[in-house]
Amino acid sequence: FFEFFWLKVIYNRETDQSRGFGFVTMSTVEEAETAVEKFNRYDLNGRLLTVNKAAPRGSRPERPPRVYEPAFRVYVGNLPWDVDNGRLEQVFSEHGKVVEARVVYDRETGRSRGFGFVTMSNETELNDAIAALDGQNMEGRAIRVNVAEERPRRGF
Repeated sequence: FFEFFWLKVIYNRETDQSRGFGFVTMSTVEEAETAVEKFNRYDLNGRLLTVNKAAPRGSRPERPPRVYEPAFRVYVGNLPWDVDNGRLEQVFSEHGKVVEARVVYDRETGRSRGFGFVTMSNETELNDAIAALDGQNMEGRAIRVNVAEERPRRGF
């Protein structure tokens, strides 16, 4: 367990909904570093947390140099509305080791947006999954499966 002084979740002023991030002030630098190590990329209800040390206001945050690892990720479109992460993982695991399977949900309604992403453990499995599943019938819908294009991160 960690000891912290305060926690602040940031809300949208107009909608009064959480903006999906917040700040925690820890009691020591060591605890802050341990919290980053323990909780960065932690799966919380299907969402991977991003936990890092906050930069002082007005300064540019220090970013570690990017390490580009090959991402064997596919886009899966035209999903039936009731397919969830578990079902998506189950379907793709028949074609190799699934690292992550994630259906994209609408933030406002919480409903599936009808597409998702699956990361396979290597290129062979990725290609096998595409060949086997693209155009296949899932609950009456022909799903689309292709290599996911990495989108550049939006700058401010």
